[in-house]
Amino acid sequence: MSSEMKEKCGVFGVFNHPKAADLTYYVLHALQHRGQESAGIVVSDGKTFKHHRGMGLVTQVFSRDILDGLCGNMAIGHVRYSTSGESLLQNAQPLVFKYSGGDLAVAHNGNLVNARIERNVLQQQGSIFQTTTDTEIIAHLIARSSKNRFEQAAPDILTQIDGSFALLIMTGKQMLIALDRHGLRPLTLGKIGEAVVAASETCALNAVDAKFWRDVEPGEWLLVDENGIQTGRFAPKSELSLCSFEFVYFARPDSVIQGRCVLSIRKELGQILAKEHPTQADVVVAVPESSVPAAIGFAQQSGIPYEMGLIKNPYVGRSFIEPTQELRELAVRLKLSTVQEILEGKRVVLVDDSIVRGTTSKRIVQLIRQAGAKEVHVRISSPMVRNPCFYGIDMPTKEELFANRLEHERAMGEAIGADTLAFLSTEGLLEAVDVNLAETSNRCIACFSGAYRTNLYLK
Repeated sequence: MSSEMKEKCGVFGVFNHPKAADLTYYVLHALQHRGQESAGIVVSDGKTFKHHRGMGLVTQVFSRDILDGLCGNMAIGHVRYSTSGESLLQNAQPLVFKYSGGDLAVAHNGNLVNARIERNVLQQQGSIFQTTTDTEIIAHLIARSSKNRFEQAAPDILTQIDGSFALLIMTGKQMLIALDRHGLRPLTLGKIGEAVVAASETCALNAVDAKFWRDVEPGEWLLVDENGIQTGRFAPKSELSLCSFEFVYFARPDSVIQGRCVLSIRKELGQILAKEHPTQADVVVAVPESSVPAAIGFAQQSGIPYEMGLIKNPYVGRSFIEPTQELRELAVRLKLSTVQEILEGKRVVLVDDSIVRGTTSKRIVQLIRQAGAKEVHVRISSPMVRNPCFYGIDMPTKEELFANRLEHERAMGEAIGADTLAFLSTEGLLEAVDVNLAETSNRCIACFSGAYRTNLYLK
């Protein structure tokens, strides 16, 4: 289920604020759900960079003493999950470099599908890479650009990278904000007085009382410096193809995407799911936390009461890091516990947002049956995941995906121990995500449909 999938990262930038480091620290807290492997902040005082990065959660990486040492009025920050490059300190972002133009820092959410090709070309030209992440390619392209000035080189190299990127690039006195030509990853703008901020989600703006300004458009760049804000395009204006999983799982429920509240969308996903796949049951239960709104929506539509039959322990780490199967199963029990009074003797509708490999789903169904449930009917508030993502979501190979190993929902349900299993249709997903159905064809649903937005450069 959702615990088997990881979003690559979250980014934040602020220009012209006296408490830039503190502001970034609080925002990274708000974006912690987008990445828990590492965190970093780079600050500029207009002359030099100060930076700190580390492995772990934001609270584990930064202390008051460290933040006090990060003085400046401009900063970019990053929280990371690894989808391109190993989980190593050297890959923690923002990446920091020195080149002929001075100091350079890069924070990136997404995945460059032409990274292997560009990296090979750069290495043949003499570039020496210090990390294994695709983000470093961006810095090398800027350093080797024929355009000497950053404000010319940075927008120019955006035409050379392909895939998904919500991007922040900072020099001592300038910040570039850019979104890939399809808008596959989210990036929003805000203001705090005269300060300009950019963040992966609006929940980050709310955390520091920033006023929402607008979303960055696909193929757009903004250059912010002491002269103001310049805007331009590196690709023709096109319809937004934002990843549909932002609405299903990744974004925080209190965020607003394209004017739509994520919480409301997830409730609607559950309502449509109940219409498409009704069942006779006594109680609706969510796999916490991201599936709670969909479960509430399912309950509202079906008339079956919603109850907290599963409780999540927020202090337990991710179960997949345990070295043996026995310990992994124990970790699931530590992470999720059942409320026997709610489940015993009941016909249970278990709502979750996705199934990827199916292993976690099977363990959770077992937990519910051990609590005495009479029946377990699993309902998934997204379509079957049949294709890997190449745009910044860590997914298994096509052969490893649960929906590709078994032929139909009945066999899948039997495999996880459920009485029945049903998925939301693609049409149902798009109906909830887009008010105007005429625009749904522009949403990225590649993991469901296999229709990717870019060339994948797999050869």
